[in-house]
Amino acid sequence: MSIITHIEAFEVLDSRGNPTVKVGIELSDGVRESAIVPSGASTGKREALELRDGGDRYLGKGVQKACGNVNGVIREALIGAEIGNQEKIDSLMRGIDGTFNYSALGANAILGVSMAYARASARSLGVPLYRYLGGANACVLPVPMLNIINGGSHADNTVDFQEYMIMPLGFESFSEGLRASAEVYQHLKKILSEKGEVTAIGDEGGFAPNLKNNEEPIEVILQAVERAGYRAGEHIAIALDVASSELVGEDGLYDLKGEGRKLTSSELVEYYEKLVAKYPIVSIEDGLSEDDWGGWKILTEKLGQKIQLVGDDLFVTNVDILREGIEKKIANAILVKPNQIGSISQSMQTMRLAQRNRYRCVMSHRSGESEDSFIADFAVALNCGEIKTGSTARSERMAKYNRLIEIERELAGGEYLGWKIFS
Repeated sequence: MSIITHIEAFEVLDSRGNPTVKVGIELSDGVRESAIVPSGASTGKREALELRDGGDRYLGKGVQKACGNVNGVIREALIGAEIGNQEKIDSLMRGIDGTFNYSALGANAILGVSMAYARASARSLGVPLYRYLGGANACVLPVPMLNIINGGSHADNTVDFQEYMIMPLGFESFSEGLRASAEVYQHLKKILSEKGEVTAIGDEGGFAPNLKNNEEPIEVILQAVERAGYRAGEHIAIALDVASSELVGEDGLYDLKGEGRKLTSSELVEYYEKLVAKYPIVSIEDGLSEDDWGGWKILTEKLGQKIQLVGDDLFVTNVDILREGIEKKIANAILVKPNQIGSISQSMQTMRLAQRNRYRCVMSHRSGESEDSFIADFAVALNCGEIKTGSTARSERMAKYNRLIEIERELAGGEYLGWKIFS
């Protein structure tokens, strides 16, 4: 088997112009591969630690310390290691760090190596990345959840909810679903222009208009769906990411500043019930805050049999937290962000637990992204069925969609589940 002969990490810039870690790995058979680590803006407090330098350089956001850890202790431990044993390599790095959240070496250091090692192993073995990670069973092309209107911490506007997404569920293939979504996005731009709204875009490529409340974005999106020639609730459905941990004040109430009102957990759940009854909403992510498990219980009891309830800040891709949520019957789906937990193997462990307990998995990007398309292969590898990676704008988002188009061709179509993911 080929072995690792060199590892090197260095700073590059993400889609927001902030530093992040890029790791390159060289093997004895001449293979060279690399990976870039993403970074989030709306982060759960139980996420693995993203190591930053502090100080004045890059406003304190430099990652030279994380890169130094890769180029020092991690490199020393991994030189000479064989390829193709993801769990062993990831476990070795976790042991070197010795903390539960990678606070010693940084999750951005560990994940960069984990991703680059997976990619190098796949190349050396002569198989696609999705095949290396998922084996012969990797065949499902995920339904995209496209964030086409941004609010919350992803945009500087009056909309409280962080993401308004469309899901092309009524199509036979990924590429057809993506085409329809791109058409809706372009019609949305025209509609916003007609309304006199600025069509500037947020971190994930969605538009960031100043609309009058948190319901108007849904109305505008439905207009765009109709104008594009599709039927809402049949061809295309709505998904929301509320990111409600960002809305909670010191008084424990959810502050909807765009609407000038504060709500209790129960009142916010009632608000969601009305929205779901009125609009073709099939998924709500982070409907309650990461600490409001009582509110999550109410939300799951009220809507868990009707729509998908996704835990992001709630579960932070952590197998132990997810296990607690399963035991308490909280939510019914999990967002998977590898940099929340720190390695590819740990992400896979969490996903396996979710799938065994019939929790849906949604592979996800971060708001600070790059041209790296790793999560596209990762979603197919684990047959997620769903992926979040932004709108049909900004090249760091399109890199993932374009990679999925390539995979669809490699798999001669693969399997696109559409509405079946909710069966």
